[in-house]
Order: sequence, then structure tokens, then C-alpha cells
Amino acid sequence: MLEYIGRRLLLLIPTVIVISMISFILIQLPPGDFLTSYLMQLESQGQVIEPSVINNLRVAYGLDQPMPIQYLKWVAGMLHGQFGQSLAWNVPVKDLIWERLGLTFALSMSSLIFIWLVAFPVGIYSAIKQYSVGDYLFTFISFLGLGVPPFLLALVVMWLAFSKLGISVGGLFSPAFETAPWSWAKFVDLLQHLWIPMVVLGMGGTAGLIRIMRANLLDELHKPYVTTSRAKGMPERALIVKHPVRVALNPFISTVGWTLPGLVSGSTIVSVVLNLPTTGPLLLRALQSQDMYLAGTIVLMLSIMTVVGTLISDILLAWLDPRIRLQ
Repeated sequence: MLEYIGRRLLLLIPTVIVISMISFILIQLPPGDFLTSYLMQLESQGQVIEPSVINNLRVAYGLDQPMPIQYLKWVAGMLHGQFGQSLAWNVPVKDLIWERLGLTFALSMSSLIFIWLVAFPVGIYSAIKQYSVGDYLFTFISFLGLGVPPFLLALVVMWLAFSKLGISVGGLFSPAFETAPWSWAKFVDLLQHLWIPMVVLGMGGTAGLIRIMRANLLDELHKPYVTTSRAKGMPERALIVKHPVRVALNPFISTVGWTLPGLVSGSTIVSVVLNLPTTGPLLLRALQSQDMYLAGTIVLMLSIMTVVGTLISDILLAWLDPRIRLQ
């Protein structure tokens, strides 16, 4: 196991390097660059920029250099904790992303915990009580959760909260805490606002895992070892929890690697609708303006989450299911 973990950690370094190269290239593939988009915006407002000023701006932003040089400077800065200068915001990238990454991670983890807490018992119940009224009800809710887009659900929640309850739903903080430094009161205020986007983002994943858990557990319940254990007089509750449920949990563990970045990237439209201060809207604006350092850093962070999450999934699967061998 330790040898496997060490080998995967060593492979993590070239994987991240290749991902950073590909993401940096893809962001700059569209015609033009940040300065081109910026000048088009100024021209649409009727402003005329002298060619000498344009050249000075191109040199100041480092856009006059070839793409490999820009990439190497970006990577060299990361080794010293610097991720470049955001061209659109004109501030260091690290000053923009760290708090947003923390809030994004908190929202993603809370959504993941919500998904597991709901899908795990509901999936077991639906499998044990197959074709019961409760099973049909949860099946209907699952298909509804899979079919309704998260951004549409967010709009419905906002409308219900405003029209029926008279409250405004949006953001992760009250107006008094948006720019306030972190404190216990601000943390409590975050928890009070976190549940709405958590439920909105978690609905689709919950519905999908309920169906997966139900199908896997039904498959295990009809295997010979379950019949043999039941014939030996093993209590039903202990029988279900000890073997079939443990094996049916594999999808919950194996999806950790892509669920977290999937929640982060999938929350972009929801974050725009609910006005959430996460990385989604920031990445969208960076891509629209071709802010290469900001967009590249966010994409790189999401990729690292995917690689690390996959490693954690493999290790947990080997611990959970003795049939899996990492050698």
C-alpha cells in the first residue's frame, strides 16, 4: 500500500505539469488576447487608444512575449507562491482566489456530505423495500432531481423565498458581513446561508447515487453468500450492513475523485444565479476576458483536486473492499 501511494504521489508531479501546460495553451487558443478584448470594450464605448499606448500596454502585461516564455514565467512564479497578475482585476491572482477557493471548497464539501447523508439511507431503504410505496416515491423524487437543472431549481427556490416568505435568497453572507473580517459571527452567518446552495447543488448528485445504491444493493442481496448467511440464522440487520451494504458503498467512494471538482465546475451557473462568491463566476469572467493567469490558476486548482481526489478514492476503496488489491 505504501509503495502504491508513493508511486502515485510521484506520478502526481508530471501529471500536474502536463495539465498546467494543456490548460494554459487552451486558454490562449481563441483569437486575440486579453488586451484585444479590453480594447474592443473601450472602442465600443467610443474611446480611441493610440498605437503607442497599445504597445506599452502589451509590454506591461507581458503579452509581447511568446507563449512558452509566458508559461515558464507563470510556473516560475508558482514555485515562489505567486500565480501571476490578474489582467482584468489588476491585482495578484492569489489575492483573488484563496478566499473564493475556501468558500468553494466549503460549499462543495457540504454538498457532498448532504448527498451522502441522504442517498445512503434512502438507497438502502429503496433496495430493502423494493416496489413499496416508499420505493416508488423516492424513485419519483430521484428522477425529478436528475431531470431538473440546478440553476432552474435555484431560480425556483429564489422565487419561493421572495414571494412566499418575503426574504431575499442569494449570496453566502448577509450584507453586514460581506466585507467584514472573519469572526465567529461571520462563520455563523455563513452557515445560515450555506444550506440553500448546498441543497440546490446536491439534488442531482443525491438522485443519481440513490439509484446507484439501490441497484448495487439489490444485486448483492440476491447473491449466494447472502442466502447462505440468512440460512445460518444471521440477523437480517447485521447481515445487510456487514456485507451487501459495504460492497454497495463502492460507488460512493469511487466518485470522490470527480464529485468535488464536478460540484465546483457545475456550480458556475448556480453561483451566478445565487450571487455566490465562489470560483465559478470568477472563472467565467476570466475566460470571457482571456485573463490567462487567473483562468489557468483556477483550472489548475480544479485539476489538482481531481488527481488528489482520485488517489483518495483508490486508497479508501482498497480499505473498504478487500477484493481490491493495489499491487
